[in-house]
Order: sequence, then C-alpha cells, then structure tokens
Amino acid sequence: MHEKCGVVGVSLADRAAARPLYYSLYALQHRGQESAGIVTHDGFQQHSQVEMGLVGDVFDEDDLANLNGENGVGHVRYPTAGSVDSCCAQPFSVSFKSGSLALAHNGNLVNADEIGDELADLGHAFTSDGDTEVIAHDLARNLLEEDLVRAVKRTMDRIHGSYSLTIMHDETVLGVRDPEGNRPLVIGELDDGYVLASESAAIDTLDGELVRDVKPGELVVLHQDGSGYDSYQLFDRDRTAHCFFEHVYFARPDSVIDDELVYEVRRNLGRKLWEEQGVETDVVMPVPDSGRAFASGYAEAAQEDGADVEFAEGLMKNRYVGRTFIMPTQDERERAVRLKLNPIKSTIEGKTVTIIDDSIVRGTTSTQLVDLIRDAGAEGVHVRIGAPAIVAPCYMGIDMATREELIASDKSPTEIRDEIGADSLSYISIDAVAEAIGRSRADLCLGCVTGEYPYDIDGEATDRDVTRPSIGNARAEAND
Repeated sequence: MHEKCGVVGVSLADRAAARPLYYSLYALQHRGQESAGIVTHDGFQQHSQVEMGLVGDVFDEDDLANLNGENGVGHVRYPTAGSVDSCCAQPFSVSFKSGSLALAHNGNLVNADEIGDELADLGHAFTSDGDTEVIAHDLARNLLEEDLVRAVKRTMDRIHGSYSLTIMHDETVLGVRDPEGNRPLVIGELDDGYVLASESAAIDTLDGELVRDVKPGELVVLHQDGSGYDSYQLFDRDRTAHCFFEHVYFARPDSVIDDELVYEVRRNLGRKLWEEQGVETDVVMPVPDSGRAFASGYAEAAQEDGADVEFAEGLMKNRYVGRTFIMPTQDERERAVRLKLNPIKSTIEGKTVTIIDDSIVRGTTSTQLVDLIRDAGAEGVHVRIGAPAIVAPCYMGIDMATREELIASDKSPTEIRDEIGADSLSYISIDAVAEAIGRSRADLCLGCVTGEYPYDIDGEATDRDVTRPSIGNARAEAND
C-alpha cells in the first residue's frame, strides 16, 4: 500500500506564496516522496518549479526567490497511475487561449482513459499518461466557453472517481473535493490569507487556524488578495465515501480529517481492538510508527480491564529507510524490514508479546517481524491489526497491490496466522472502524476490505445504487 499525494494552495495579501507552499509540502511529505512541485502566479505569468525528489531536494533558496507571486499551488506525489518520471510530476501546468492553469491532484479517476480519448480526438495533445492532465485539458476546454464556476461544474460532471484538487486559474486559487468526499481537503485561515491543503497539519505548520473541511462536491475559490473565500456547493450526494484508510494509516496523527483528530481515532481503534480481540500477554508493543497510537489505546483498555500488561517499545526504527511497501521486489522488501527495525531484547526476551500494526498487505513484513521477535527471545508472539483484512485492490488512488498479491484475498485469518508464524492473529471489525471514525459504514469507502466499491467500476461490485452509466475499464494502479 502506498501513500497518496498531498496538495496545497494559498492566496496571501502582501507576501510571496512560495515559502508557505514549501513549508506546507514539507508537512505533507509523508503523502508522497517521488516528486514535488510549486507553481505561482504574479499577476502576469506563471512561475514553476516541479521536479522528481523530496521537497528538500527539489527547492533551494534561489528557487523559492524565483517563484514570484502571492498565489500558488503545490504538490507532493506518490505515483499510482501514470509514469514514475518527471512528465507526471505536479502541479500540471497548461496555457491556453483564456489564460493559464496549474492543477494538483490527489485521487484517481476511473474514467480518465475515456475522457482522454475524446479530448485527443478533439485535437488535445497529451504529454503524460496520468489522469491529472486529463482534468486540466477538460477544464481548460470548458473555460473557453464558461465562467470559472460553471466550467468547474462541467468538468466535475464528466470526471468520475476520487479527487481533491487545488487549481490555479491565472492568479485565482481554488479547491475542489469530489462529490463523495473520498480524498481529504481542508481550509485554513492565516494572518494574511487562506490556505487549502490535504491535511490540517500543513495549516498548523503555517501557524494558521483550521476553518473546516471542504465539503464533498464543494468548490472553494480563494480571493486573490487573501481576504476570504467563496463557496459553491456544486454537487450533493445522499452518501459520502470517505476513505477509512486515511484515519488508519495515511494521514498524520496530528491532522484533523472530517472533524476527527486522527490520533484519537487510532487510539479508539486500539481500544476497540482489545474489546473485540484482546489477548493477555506480558507486553504490548507497536510496530513503529503507524502502530503506536493503536497500541497505546489497546494497552490502556487492557489495563482498565485488569490485565497485567505493559506497553513498551520493542522495535527500534531506522528512520532513514523508506516504507517497505515502496520497495519494488520481494527480496528488497524483505531486506528492508531488517534494515528498518531492530528488536530491543530487554523488552522481549522471555516474555509473551502482542505486536500491533495498522494493516497486513502482502504478509512479508509481518512474517519478518514475527521472526525478529522470536529470534529476540519472545515466548509467544500474538499479532493484532488495527484495520480489517484487506481483500481487494483500491481503485481510488492507493497502490494497494493486486488481488494475487494481497495475502487476505484468498486466505483466512487462521491461514495467515500460520503463514506469518504467529501464535494468534486477529483483525478489527469493519463495524468497529466505522464507530471509531464516527461515520456509518454507508458513508465510508470500504472497497479494499469488502470488495464492494462506492463507484461503478467494471468487473467489481458496488455497495450502492449507481445511477450514472457504467464507466469503462478502471485501472487498478490508480493515480496519486
């Protein structure tokens, strides 16, 4: 499973936008490490710096000084559709008869190929194979005939799937969230302007105040002078499709998403995991860093129930090794686990241990972890997972592997337990996840744990009545 992209947009009164955008992208770096980019507008022209690499590698002082203008958008990318090269790095810029566009996208369209083919037939030339360029070309075409709000609405009418977008049309910055609200997007107020970002942690970095989430189906247009914003509710759906995995794994624990502090949701998930699947052991320890909040809630609930259990750190993380999912080959993934985590023997030796993690995808990491802990002298190793079993791919912007690669797609928890070598293995229930997030199951995207999706995707079941026509062949790779 790979993290998704991060987007940001700012409009300020009398201050260059480049540095606040740069800080915001640093705050969102966990959402993508392949490329980073900033596009600003000074009232006359666009200025752009978009390259492969981490935020700290892509920008230096001179770059920021050359990104003139008080309005701009930024992006960090983890690629899940389109090529892993600079042609798909964002924000994506396009100039046309009615001005210029810069577009940053987090999500994935399930009908991008269909729209791209239609636009190509109309003479649009594409420079990438990503779906962000499809959105940019479609919006540019509509802006030739409509005002900004109507043009955005017409594009939203055509594109289907998940998306949170920050867009700059000339020097006007706007944000759009898909009608089901699958990807997060928030509004923040600064002393001298406003910011749109994937997560509130970016607003905190700028000493801003979180105003609220952008609503599903809403267009927010920031005033060019930083004085405020206008809101247009372009679409209303009976149900949302918030990605539950934002709360479980992707988002920073200090972010507020859809009115919920991610850290508290994870703590609550840990408590519910104990209530549903608790096993009494000497030690409860997290898989760092994503398992920490779950393990804290789990251990606290266990202690409240009278269990004689210690919460302790038993695995030391090397922070200079990338996430294991991102390693391209199985051998590299296995090596990365040994590079990444080292057991603390005094926590483990001669004790029964429960390790808490956020998910099991392929099973590689879990097998390695159980082996590590047994080698360190544990008398028993129990595994508890803060998400339900992942049984199906994601089409909404997460590179979650194919069904063939997902260990839970064709194995029961008992079979997975045996494969990873644990004494016991349990997952949290879907109902507990919905309760911890504070949403009904009907308002969450649970496709990867149910196999039923909130969008109409060829060859897949849907969990709701889809009124629009079927959408062509979706690509399981998905986009940013």
